[in-house]
Amino acid sequence: MAKTVDEIAEAMFKLVKDAFGQKKLKPMDLTKAMIELYGDEVDKKMCKEAIKQLINSGRCVYTYFGGSYIEIPHREGAAND
Repeated sequence: MAKTVDEIAEAMFKLVKDAFGQKKLKPMDLTKAMIELYGDEVDKKMCKEAIKQLINSGRCVYTYFGGSYIEIPHREGAAND
């Protein structure tokens, strides 16, 4: 049974959330992880759509430190008051 873009996005979000503060993940890292996890049920196009969905929804953001990474949006210290 083929995975949906929503299911892929959810799995990607979990990976990004679990790596938060420990490792920065690039879009290709997420794509490779999904292909490894689901095999032939996913392809690069579906992964790209899932990343787009995460960014557009605001659940994840692109950051740039010598390369593009996908992370959970950071909370500024003042935002916690």
